[in-house]
Amino acid sequence: MADRLLMKGNEAIAEAAVRAGCRFYAGYPITPQNEIPEYMSSRLFEFGGHFIQAESEVAAINMVYGAGGAGMRAMTSSSGPGISLKQEGISYLVGSEVPAVVVNIMRAGPGLGGIQPAQSDYYQAVKGGGHGDYHLLVLAPESVQELVDLTALAFDRADHYRAPVLILGDAIIGQIMEPVTLPDFVDLAELPAKEWATTGKRGRRDKRIINSLYLQPDQLERHNQQLQDKYRQMARTEQRSAGYLLEDAELVLVAYGSTARICRRAVDLARAEGIAAGLLRPITLWPFPTDALAKAAAGAEALLVVEMSAGQMVDDVRLAIDCRLPVHFYGRMGGVVPSPAEVFEEIRHRAGDRSAGRSAGSAAGSTASSGGDGRE
Repeated sequence: MADRLLMKGNEAIAEAAVRAGCRFYAGYPITPQNEIPEYMSSRLFEFGGHFIQAESEVAAINMVYGAGGAGMRAMTSSSGPGISLKQEGISYLVGSEVPAVVVNIMRAGPGLGGIQPAQSDYYQAVKGGGHGDYHLLVLAPESVQELVDLTALAFDRADHYRAPVLILGDAIIGQIMEPVTLPDFVDLAELPAKEWATTGKRGRRDKRIINSLYLQPDQLERHNQQLQDKYRQMARTEQRSAGYLLEDAELVLVAYGSTARICRRAVDLARAEGIAAGLLRPITLWPFPTDALAKAAAGAEALLVVEMSAGQMVDDVRLAIDCRLPVHFYGRMGGVVPSPAEVFEEIRHRAGDRSAGRSAGSAAGSTASSGGDGRE
C-alpha cells in the first residue's frame, strides 16, 4: 500500500529513486540539493545499494557512467555549477547509450552566484550542455508530489531509451515540504533485462562493449543517425504539459516549475478582474510541448512567458507557435522570486495593451499588430 508522508522535496526525490530501483548514487555536496546525497547515504544501504561521495562532480558522473553501464539504476544530483562540471560525462552517457538519472536543483548564477532559487539553467538543460548532437529528456516538476512521480518516470524512460534523463527543479521545489503519496517499491527482478550491460561473460561467448568512440566517420555518422531517430521518437511520444483555464484564454501564460505555481495564482487574480488569462505549464522542457502550446494559443491574442531568468524559454515558445502571436516576457534574476501580485500586474499591463490596440485598430478601420521582441 502506498505511503502518505510529509516530506521535503529533495528527500522525496531520494526516496522515490530508491523505490524506483536506484541502487547506486554518486555525488558531491552543493546547496540547495544536499539533502539528496545525505538521504541516499543511509537509505541505499538498507537495500544493498551503493553510495559514494565522490571527490568531485567530474568523478561522480563517471562513476554513474560505470554503474549504469553495468546495468544498475544509477543517479547523481547537483546544482548549476556542479552540473556544468558533469557535462562531459553526460555526453559520454549519451554517446554510449547508458541510462542514468541526473537531478539539477537550480540555484542562481552565473558562476557561484547564490543559493537562492532560479531557472537560469534552462539553456544548459534543453540545448545540450555538453559536446555533440544530443538531447536529454528533461522533466520539470512543480510540486513535491510531482518530484516523486517524475523521478519514477525518469528511471523508466532512461531504461526505455537507454539514455540519461534530467530532472530540473529549483531551490523552492527542493526545499519546501508537502504531503506526498509514495509509490510501492519496484521489484528489480521484474525489470526488463539489460542484454547490453557489461556484467561479465559468465559463460557467454559474446562480448559486450560500451563505448562512445568511433574513429571511422561513416560509423559515427550512423551512430548519430540512430540517436536522432531516438530523439524523433521522444518528440512524438514524450511531450507532457498541464493547462489551467485555457479554454477561453486570450492571454496565455507559459511557465514551468515553481514559477508556474506563482502564475496560477496570478491567473486567478486576473480572472477575478475579468481578464481572460490562462496558463500552459510545460512538464517536459525537452521535448517541448509544442502541440499543447499551439492548441492553447489557437484562440489567444498574445502569450506571456514568466521565468526566474532572463528569458531562456522565450525562443522555444515562439518556435512552438511559429511566431504567429506576440510573445512577451516577465522575469526576475539572481534568486529573486516574483510574487503573484507582480505577475498579475504584468498580466493587467499586457491586457491593457491589447485593449488599446483593439481600440486603435477599430478607429483606424484596420487590425493592430504588436512589434518588438517581447522582452521589454
